[in-house]
Amino acid sequence: MSEADAEYILQQAIIQFNQQEFYACHDTLEALWTEAIEPDRTFYQGILQIAVACYHLGHQNWRGAMILLGEGSRKLKTYQPSYYDLDITHLCTQSLDLLQKLHKLEPELRGELLALVPKIRFK
Repeated sequence: MSEADAEYILQQAIIQFNQQEFYACHDTLEALWTEAIEPDRTFYQGILQIAVACYHLGHQNWRGAMILLGEGSRKLKTYQPSYYDLDITHLCTQSLDLLQKLHKLEPELRGELLALVPKIRFK
């Protein structure tokens, strides 16, 4: 896959993520992730895991959401402050804030956190 193709696919995934089309974002990123080499491979996987966490959140799979928010944020930590002109610090901060809130809230109130799903910003 060419670098231009990869950039286009990444932009599509970011649009899907920000429109909360997390399942589609997962599929789009998986196409990049499976062919990527380091350091991009771990970067794509980190965003993919956060997208799947948000998908789980929307389907009330709190445990899955918490695990993947933590894993995705951990993988993206080394790509801060930005990577591919994306504000990774902002994404990690939002994801970890959401994770903390999920841990603190009673399960019946966790659905309210959907409004706090992170967005990916360009630098």
